[in-house]
Amino acid sequence: MFHKQETGAAASKEVMGGMAAPDEGAARQSEWLTADEAAAYLKVKTRSLLRWVRLGNVRAYTLSGTKRHVWRFRKEDLDSALLAKPVVSCESLPVRSGKGANN
Repeated sequence: MFHKQETGAAASKEVMGGMAAPDEGAARQSEWLTADEAAAYLKVKTRSLLRWVRLGNVRAYTLSGTKRHVWRFRKEDLDSALLAKPVVSCESLPVRSGKGANN
């Protein structure tokens, strides 16, 4: 996953007004979420989501003109982050037979 941090007037325009016009089709439209909304969508704490952004696991966009980072997320990016790699790797564990563990 790529961490994409955009700055400048173009970034805030893309985030706030970047929704495609209705005549451009539904395929180009994307729903923008705040950090709290994105965390609720993923059913995690906001703090965890922002840590994933810092680690580069989730793509996020910043709004310009603010002293602190104000993050916005696209639902497509959140979905693709979930599907990118499994959260828990399932490895086969050895199976022991018998009564005790020291067979």
